[in-house]
Amino acid sequence: MSPAKVRTLLEAALAHHQAGRLAAAEGLYRQVLAAAPRNFDALHLSGLTALQAGRIELAVDRLRRALKLNPASAVCELRLGAALLAGGAVAAALRHLQGAVERAPALPEAWFHLGIAHRAAGAAPARAALEQALRLRPDYPEALEHLAALVSRTDGFAAAVPILRRRVELQPANADALANLAVALAQTPQRAQAMEFFDRALAAQPAHPLALTGRGLLLQESYRVAEAVESYGRAIALQPANYEARSGRLYSLHYLDGVSRHELQAEHVAFGASLPPAPPFAGGNVPDPGRRLRVGFLSPDLRAHSVAYFLEPLLRHLDPDQFETVLYHDHPQLDAMSDRLRAHAGIWRHVAAQPSPALEALIRADAPDLLVDLAGHTGHNRLPLFARRLAPVQVTYLGYPDTTGVGEMDYRLVDPITDPVGEAEEFHSELLCRFAPTAWSYAPPDAAPEPSGLPAGPGVTFGCFNNVAKVSDASLRCWSQLLAAVPQSRLLLKWHGLSVPAVADRVRARLAAFGCRPDQVELLERSPSLASHLALYGQVDVALDTYPYNGTTTTCEALWMGVPVVTLRGDRHSSRVGASLLTAAGHPEWIAASPAEYGQVAAGLAADRPGRARWRTALRTELRQGPLGDHAGQAARFGAALRGFWSQWCADRVAAAAADRPICFNPVSAQPIKRLVHDLRPVTA
Repeated sequence: MSPAKVRTLLEAALAHHQAGRLAAAEGLYRQVLAAAPRNFDALHLSGLTALQAGRIELAVDRLRRALKLNPASAVCELRLGAALLAGGAVAAALRHLQGAVERAPALPEAWFHLGIAHRAAGAAPARAALEQALRLRPDYPEALEHLAALVSRTDGFAAAVPILRRRVELQPANADALANLAVALAQTPQRAQAMEFFDRALAAQPAHPLALTGRGLLLQESYRVAEAVESYGRAIALQPANYEARSGRLYSLHYLDGVSRHELQAEHVAFGASLPPAPPFAGGNVPDPGRRLRVGFLSPDLRAHSVAYFLEPLLRHLDPDQFETVLYHDHPQLDAMSDRLRAHAGIWRHVAAQPSPALEALIRADAPDLLVDLAGHTGHNRLPLFARRLAPVQVTYLGYPDTTGVGEMDYRLVDPITDPVGEAEEFHSELLCRFAPTAWSYAPPDAAPEPSGLPAGPGVTFGCFNNVAKVSDASLRCWSQLLAAVPQSRLLLKWHGLSVPAVADRVRARLAAFGCRPDQVELLERSPSLASHLALYGQVDVALDTYPYNGTTTTCEALWMGVPVVTLRGDRHSSRVGASLLTAAGHPEWIAASPAEYGQVAAGLAADRPGRARWRTALRTELRQGPLGDHAGQAARFGAALRGFWSQWCADRVAAAAADRPICFNPVSAQPIKRLVHDLRPVTA
């Protein structure tokens, strides 16, 4: 083929390529390569078409061959790096992308892809590279999007909002840009603006999975739980592997009345079934039952968060001769509580910026013997990583009131009240360990003021400082009947969002629908500090627990501030937490078995002014002296449970080796266990 014919074919191929007709361009590039196998332009551009078409191996091969012909081409090296990155070869991609920026430091695309590669590797230079791309090209939408994603993981969503607003300014009809801005706004005090951007994203692309998922979260936090479940469900129908939507829907279902345990169980089973099978575990953990163990804790809540108040006393007293702890903090926020927890850790890792592959590599390199999940299906969880079997023994605890549904999660730590023996097992994919009389060990905050005297004035104030999403129709029915039965009584509700007029109006309308008069109800926004939040218990005579999703931290805080709590015991963990805590506090008489009894107990407490005056000072002492205050004892029980899990794994390992068969990771026996939960079909709630 003559050089002129080659040139003509290349020009025609390039025209097709620039018009997006990749197949036509590829055909012409092939003709050129058949006649001139060492033609750099044909190799380079056909490698680019292969990359754009998702044919990664072919792209890498052609771009490598092209770069050998012209090693000085920064653009070719950039594209080879991008192809390697798309194929998961992050280390090789980084080498070539670094070479590209060294050859052409003014090329914004090279810095952009270098930033993405550093981010995939969990490396700190990612931000600097993306910022350099934007200095060279301020109107670079993709660089803004990736920088915002990184900033949201390192500095928090509020810091990402200005970047995402700039992204929307560049492409105001782009559904991805609109949805990302809405997600960030929903996590900040500007959340009232978020729905507008979710709606705009869905107007541009009605089936946008992120917009539907983020909208579900915003609806849940706006006290529109049934709508949240529906929005999550639409996202899952479009994208079955949308684990964030699946977790959000599972969490929201616990707030609704009328969802049976079997329906919840089936939904968790569906989550587990949607996960890819775990790769074979290839860790080198030595199966010695008596050696010092490395225990990892992975959580987004190693900060001023409810989980931390229950975890810190365990870590403080866990025997360092028996356990080395590795704390993986998966949230951008770092605070005084983070510092306290870090002081109890053998190794502290702040992993909020780590994408899942990088975090998986880090944890596997740390080689924990046991890995403890503290999030379950709450926000920022990493359950899909646990499904890949990161440690010989995997345990879930504290953060979520139900099974995870993850087949590779071995144990769940509970107690005999939240999960009665012989009755709760059926509803779990994990094996239940009732390691203590109560599953919690409460460390009250140092900022807690001393309990005040009883509220002044006539009448009685019932209060609930729980998440308003937990205030179900069943709760409202009980409360309205209580307000009607107790003269001069009022209801004080406190949670973030209640200062938003739309949310407050919705809450008041629902209360009114159950017969509560407007003058009986006061709504308060979240307090500016923990001390001021706790001081507000001075205005409460009796605290009312929610149903079917009980409070945990709120119950402990009310008791610590000298306020009795009434709870309604239900048929599942989420509605038995109050019973467990009140039993541990020494007040099982405040646990009701029915809505009618709930009203009777609350009315009785309201009438017992001398008793309420006595509990203002006595409850704090009772908590200190009871199981919730027995921090050293609870840590010893917790450690014994971990040691037992490990010893069982070692025994299974030995038995499997003796039988010359694959190792079964179920820690109860070396025989595979058929869990009842897997026999149920998913049910739509």
